[in-house]
Amino acid sequence: MERVHKLGFQMKTQPKRTIAELKELRELTGDENGAQRVAFTQTWARARAWLRRKLEEFSSEIHTDEAGNLWATLCGESDRALLLGGHIDSVPNGGWLDGCLNTLAGVEILRRINAQYHGKPPVTVRLVDWADEEGARFGKSLFGSSACSGHLDMDEARALKDKEGVVLPAALKQNGIDFEKVKECRKELANAAAYLELHIEQGPVLLDLDRPLGTVLGTFGVERHAITFRGQAAHSGSTPMNKRKDAFLAAAKMSPEIYRITERNGGVCTIGSCTTKPGIVTSVVEECRITLDQRHLDGEALGRMLLEAKEASERFAKEGNVAVSWDRLWQIEPILFNEDLIALCDEAISDTGAAPHRLPSGPLHDAAEVARAGVPTIMMFVQSLHGISHNKIEDTKEEHLEIAVTAFDRLTDKAIRWIESRDRGTAR
Repeated sequence: MERVHKLGFQMKTQPKRTIAELKELRELTGDENGAQRVAFTQTWARARAWLRRKLEEFSSEIHTDEAGNLWATLCGESDRALLLGGHIDSVPNGGWLDGCLNTLAGVEILRRINAQYHGKPPVTVRLVDWADEEGARFGKSLFGSSACSGHLDMDEARALKDKEGVVLPAALKQNGIDFEKVKECRKELANAAAYLELHIEQGPVLLDLDRPLGTVLGTFGVERHAITFRGQAAHSGSTPMNKRKDAFLAAAKMSPEIYRITERNGGVCTIGSCTTKPGIVTSVVEECRITLDQRHLDGEALGRMLLEAKEASERFAKEGNVAVSWDRLWQIEPILFNEDLIALCDEAISDTGAAPHRLPSGPLHDAAEVARAGVPTIMMFVQSLHGISHNKIEDTKEEHLEIAVTAFDRLTDKAIRWIESRDRGTAR
């Protein structure tokens, strides 16, 4: 009878407390330029200690794994675990919500579950604060979650340096982390049955639709390349226009064509940088290097975007009598989230009176790495004012933050029942 009572009555979270704690964290680790919780720095360590004190206020087992991820666990009647994830680190001069909203909403939900089930929920519930989601110091995003998923490239990570020349393994050692053992944290996912993450959208879609919340279908796949056009340096004054082998001209033609290719295929793209050699006004450009980022939720469409971009670059190179080469900088396949959890997320949003809306995530998140590890995963987005993130002006209406915490709590409760039904073989 006690078990029926527990499942039939859900205590309420206190979203206003989450907002107050977000503001408390902002005061502790921000300045006039925004959030300064860059991973593996003293400010990040101070934020982590503050978070740990919050977790110690109720009965959860707390530890830091081999990659520096912080875990708080409410052991349940079943070892099967529901994971709630976020990250407390930020970019320099970042916003007050990116990452830490996920984490502090998770703290509030663990409080509710601990009180409702008297410290013994039907399934184990765990909150994880992933280490260095942003990659702001060393340029490698999703460090802790990719170590946990097993997809961290150790050789690449071992060589990473910050702007002061400090290598990643040395910075980790200063924080009590042995780089060579970071992948041992994979054991943390051994009993994971589902992973939930709440996040600000960081874009304008929900804002434009005037909807507070959205269900995330998955994260975009990414193809990131450096494209180098090579021509011939020549004097700016004495070389006729029809005799030039201008590498910049060929590269410049790529920009509008890239946008046309993207529009045809329905993805997004960015030419993020352009450098020239010799880089002086009195010489025709001998070499021009541009960086291209292409993203799409559909793998086949992403492949078409890449193929069409390569064909265009070769066409423009031939027209300008220059050479072109491509170097892959990074790639990740599209990550699609679990269909059952997508439906549950829609239901949780509807429970608050908001209209659900499904959308993909352009930015990458730790959720993508957990999904890559085979754990059923879902994300919920809350509207971002201005459609802006990674900026001190990042913001969300407090009423929307309250709705988000409430909806995420409802999703957590539904996910607990979903895990139980799957274990009984009755999942939908």
